[in-house]
Amino acid sequence: MLRRVAATILAPAGLVRAPFTAKSRSGHLRFAVTMTSETPMEDAIRTKVTEALNPSRLEIFNDSHKHAHHQAMQGSTSRETHFRVVITSEAFQSKMQPARHRLVYALLRDEMAAAGGIHALQLRTMTPEEEARQKAREESEGA
Repeated sequence: MLRRVAATILAPAGLVRAPFTAKSRSGHLRFAVTMTSETPMEDAIRTKVTEALNPSRLEIFNDSHKHAHHQAMQGSTSRETHFRVVITSEAFQSKMQPARHRLVYALLRDEMAAAGGIHALQLRTMTPEEEARQKAREESEGA
């Protein structure tokens, strides 16, 4: 006997539950679940930067809502067009800021070229040593 079973599955944060079916045959349940992300661009940034640069710090801020009213965004249905990204990585050692930025732009080439993709990308790139110096400077100024 084959019948459909209704069930609820809790999705991890950032994922949307997609329709699924559960079939029972001889007491065995089979689930076909498809998850889609609500933040595919952010996920792509996180994955590509993490795999290529192995950052000790990676912060991604989606600022798209601040720019939705701009002329260039009229008609765009994407909610992921403007990002601020802070990356601390050893991979930036001995590279000047322009070279670091070119490296990140190359990683995200496809996302920037896609229709409804990344329109603006603000980068802050540091080595762990630069981050430590900045932290020390901020602490001394705050004291």
